[in-house]
Amino acid sequence: MRAARRVVVKVGSSSLTTPDGHIDTDRIAELTDVLARRRAAGTELVLVSSGAVAAGMGPLGLAARPRDLATQQAAASVGQGLLVAHYTGAFARHGLTAAQVLLTVEDLMRRVQYRNAQRTLRRLLDMGGVPIVNENDTVATHEIRFGDNDRLAALVAHLLRAEALLLLSDVDALYDGNPAKPGTRRIPRVTGAGDLDGVDVGGTGGRGVGTGGMVTKLESARIATEAGVPTVLTSAANAGEALAGASVGTLFTASSKRRPTARQLWLAHATAGRGTVVLDPGAVRAVAAEHASLLPAGVVKVEGDFSAGDPVDLCDEDGRPVARGLVNYDAAEIPMLMGRSTRWLAREMGPEYEREIVHRDDMVLLDRARSVGGTRTPKTGRSGAPDAPDAPDVPKASGAPGAPDGPSPKATAPAGGSPA
Repeated sequence: MRAARRVVVKVGSSSLTTPDGHIDTDRIAELTDVLARRRAAGTELVLVSSGAVAAGMGPLGLAARPRDLATQQAAASVGQGLLVAHYTGAFARHGLTAAQVLLTVEDLMRRVQYRNAQRTLRRLLDMGGVPIVNENDTVATHEIRFGDNDRLAALVAHLLRAEALLLLSDVDALYDGNPAKPGTRRIPRVTGAGDLDGVDVGGTGGRGVGTGGMVTKLESARIATEAGVPTVLTSAANAGEALAGASVGTLFTASSKRRPTARQLWLAHATAGRGTVVLDPGAVRAVAAEHASLLPAGVVKVEGDFSAGDPVDLCDEDGRPVARGLVNYDAAEIPMLMGRSTRWLAREMGPEYEREIVHRDDMVLLDRARSVGGTRTPKTGRSGAPDAPDAPDVPKASGAPGAPDGPSPKATAPAGGSPA
């Protein structure tokens, strides 16, 4: 953390607002003072900040965080302007320019939007600005959203190839149980799965103004560490010490395993399946064990309405997700292809049908996505080779408007045990 030249810092709603939902200007001033000192030392900083919905609660007379999407969006539309205005004034005292960047999942699900977001953030950093990133809650839906800014922060750290991620919350570290109970131990470092054995974490934050909790922070750390980004989890009060490299909070060390490509991380964590393709046992074995492409011969069922180029979940016949990938056909086309070899399809229907349902290069195994950074997700309870900078290795789906460019190469291994 001390040596990192580009750091993504995420701060949660509970660290920025008063219990009744109003923005706490003193807390914002304290945080910006810390970040400005680090920026003056030459470190590029990106701040991923929650707080828009919480900040809008007070002005709208809401006593508690709204549960329905429309009221959440209304609160965010009021609160986002207030939040950024305070950041702008606080950073201006240090001669720094704050820049608002609102993202949705869609902005990271398509190559054009991904590249645009990447270029904008990099240009802001080059010009000395401090990007203030938040999910665009006013237009996001339950079906298409990050769900919490912890996950967004990890994806931004990956997108910008940050050297460290700092997660700030209302708790000062990860503990092996409820930190309010005597005998609970702080976990100073997480380097592998064994470090989280027996750890019991809670749901949402104790203040009730945010959407995240320890579970989402661990998921964020898993995403970041698999991408090679070491992560520190601590409280907002410890931000200065954490940025200085002090032994506060919990450090999640970067994975020593081979890093996934940007395409694999993108598919696993920045997309959601828009439909389901059900595989026979042979296809499951070929996809999961041999990392083969999914051919029509291995498909037994299709669920949902999706288009070519959309991400879909590949499941076994019991409904268990096996992989996620970019599909090469519309949902309506696949039933007439199921059980057929690509050779037969090319002969009977034309050469354009001699291609896989999902190519292996456009696929990620979901069990691998659940063990990011060599750690397992702890149980939940009620207690507390790098890609080129300007050409990220994002997916290459076939024929979908706005999807990554170019057709996928031909499959080299059949799925479902049938010849291509």
